[in-house]
Amino acid sequence: MAWLEVDRAYARSPRGALKIARTLVALATLLCFVASKAHEAYAALAGMETVITVLFLLLYLLRLDARMQCLFWPLADIFNSVIAALFLLVVCLFAIIIRTNKGTLAGGVLGLILLALCLVDAVLLCKKISLGKARGRSAPAK
Repeated sequence: MAWLEVDRAYARSPRGALKIARTLVALATLLCFVASKAHEAYAALAGMETVITVLFLLLYLLRLDARMQCLFWPLADIFNSVIAALFLLVVCLFAIIIRTNKGTLAGGVLGLILLALCLVDAVLLCKKISLGKARGRSAPAK
């Protein structure tokens, strides 16, 4: 199927590796919270972050951002990263402070690592987009 071709270069790029790392750390955080029978809000946040990050990874990996131009996807990704970082800060600090068991503590620490990955992802995306640069007819779109 020629419509869905995989961008193998994205998976090897720093941004792609960061998205994959975010997905794996979010999944590990989710597993820690679920296994420790922590509060449902902890697991819900980690689960939503896992799903949203996988969707953004697939969006860039399958080059769907170029096909669906109704939204400026890097900016949506920045908003996702910043909002996820804020939620992770609050929830993971509560998980570490309350620490009902070692699984909750591990999930909180992994969540703080995920928070750092979200912030790094937002910074890399901010460097990628060029809102201040003028674009003419000869300027490339990316």
